[in-house]
Amino acid sequence: MTFTTHTTPTGFLLPSIHSTPPFFTQQRNPSTLSTQTEQWTRLITAYARYRKLFMLRIEDAETTGGEWDEVLRNERINRRIMPSHLSYIFADMVAKNVAGYEPPKQTRSILVYWRLPEEWAEVLHGWVTSTAQLNTIMTFYEITDPPIESPLTDLPLPLLRQAIAILGKTGRAQIIAVADGEGVRFFAGSGKP
Repeated sequence: MTFTTHTTPTGFLLPSIHSTPPFFTQQRNPSTLSTQTEQWTRLITAYARYRKLFMLRIEDAETTGGEWDEVLRNERINRRIMPSHLSYIFADMVAKNVAGYEPPKQTRSILVYWRLPEEWAEVLHGWVTSTAQLNTIMTFYEITDPPIESPLTDLPLPLLRQAIAILGKTGRAQIIAVADGEGVRFFAGSGKP
């Protein structure tokens, strides 16, 4: 059998490792497991970025027909990642700060950081600046569901909060109580802590 890359129906190019049966089995050798976990992490984050996905759940490995099927399964070789293996990958991703458990205090779903919270903070501030909304109070809804699609469209609230907190530490954002919840005001700031 030849191991080759494969383009999924959504257009994502899967690496050749995805066509090897051992890739879907949690390896026992610590060195091999470490390499395998790094490859899974790169694949998950690249796919999340490509599809603009944020949440990954253990259930995604247990059920078919989901938005993660192209990565978590390979029907061509009749393989899928097992939930226990995916759970191990989650723990490693969280430990390396490329994901966070969401909601916190559970281990069955993660928020995938295909951009780190610090990067989202810069994207957020750049978007606010480019749309001339500095010193304007905006609701979280206005940020994550703007009238014209932006890089922040559909950004999960926990990730938005992290980005705002980072900007707050550098004096570039401040949470404001508004009539229907929370809002935020952005300032030019220097970006230096």
